[in-house]
Amino acid sequence: MKALRALRGISTLSTLTHRTHLSSIHFIRFYASEPQQDDPINTGEDSDDIPAFDSSDYALPTIDLDSEAKHPRQPIWNKEYRMRVDQKIFGIETQKESSKVVVQDEEGRRASLLAKALLHAALEKPDDVEEEDMVVKEEDQKSLSVGIIGAPNAGKSALTNFMVGTKVSAVSRKTNTTIHEVLGVMTKGNTQICFFDTPGLMLKSSGHPFKTDVKVRVVSAWTSVDLYDVLIVIFDVHRHLSKPDKRVLKLIKHLGAQAHPKQKRVLCMNKVDLVEVKKDLLKVAEEFGDLPGYERYFMISGLKGSGVKNLTQYLMDQAVKRPWDEEPSTLSEDVMKNISLEVVREKMLHHIHQEIPYIMDHRLMDWKELRDGSLRIEQHFITQKQSQRKILVGKNGSKIGRIGVEANEELRSIFKRHVHLILQVRVA
Repeated sequence: MKALRALRGISTLSTLTHRTHLSSIHFIRFYASEPQQDDPINTGEDSDDIPAFDSSDYALPTIDLDSEAKHPRQPIWNKEYRMRVDQKIFGIETQKESSKVVVQDEEGRRASLLAKALLHAALEKPDDVEEEDMVVKEEDQKSLSVGIIGAPNAGKSALTNFMVGTKVSAVSRKTNTTIHEVLGVMTKGNTQICFFDTPGLMLKSSGHPFKTDVKVRVVSAWTSVDLYDVLIVIFDVHRHLSKPDKRVLKLIKHLGAQAHPKQKRVLCMNKVDLVEVKKDLLKVAEEFGDLPGYERYFMISGLKGSGVKNLTQYLMDQAVKRPWDEEPSTLSEDVMKNISLEVVREKMLHHIHQEIPYIMDHRLMDWKELRDGSLRIEQHFITQKQSQRKILVGKNGSKIGRIGVEANEELRSIFKRHVHLILQVRVA
């Protein structure tokens, strides 16, 4: 009996100890992009009055990463005992005494090098970053308007984003990602270049645009071709080498058949980083080398930036003296609104497939700058059918939740401020 009581006491003690350890653990609750099950929006019932996505419902708790830096851990040993051990066993103190002279010489050498570097920096001219902050007089300003056209999925948006230095146009593997003209501005020194990313263009064998393109997407692109100072015609050279598209050939030859009297045109062979045999690029250059309408040829990678430096320098040299069209230091409200639409559209194209992204309407409904400096952005997706709305919202709001979370994070990084994003999905 005594042994049985002892065993019971030991088991009870272990249970209490286990519970005590569990109670001392603190759990942090993280909220996923998927709303709760009892959300009336996502249970299958349709309510257009309540947002399908609201970024304020997905705030993650902030974790203080500087706490360890502010309160470093203290050593658990006695410093005096540690010094005695190091001296007797390893002779560290003797080594320290012998290396003092070496350390002093090294510090003196570093001080002299630092003084020379500071002197050279003071004598050098300001760098590009300082030049951008300098005020340029209106009579010294130079500007240029550049139109970027080409077949769908040729890399126009990727080149525009790389030139500008930030995302202004949606980039996707799907064709016809750009549905309207997008403006991107690059200001360097006293020169400002405005890039206009246009929807994908195609020509039939007869040399005329497709009727669907004229009705739906690119009627403005064709009418504005002659309005730019420089026209960049871009095409996917990797795809051209593997499987040439006659419609792309028609477009390139049509635009480069004759020299334009008031416009300079250049041909950009894009996605050269995907071409394994670089000698094949020379064949493509010879294929389009006899077109009189193109003044220069460039081999570039708009996504990775290969060859873009030479193209940028060429455009800088073509700039003419005239006042700038855009404010260089800050993004205008119109540009920011357009960026917000493009970012959300890019995330939507990544998660939604088939024909739904191309038949729905995407609108900016509200834009407010709040007192704390944050932005409140409300956008609506308008579908044609209830079934399309359910696909976009997803099961329990998971699809629109992922789109909203990813778009909200990217907008915060672009605008450098907090963004309150609201996405609504409704049927027309």
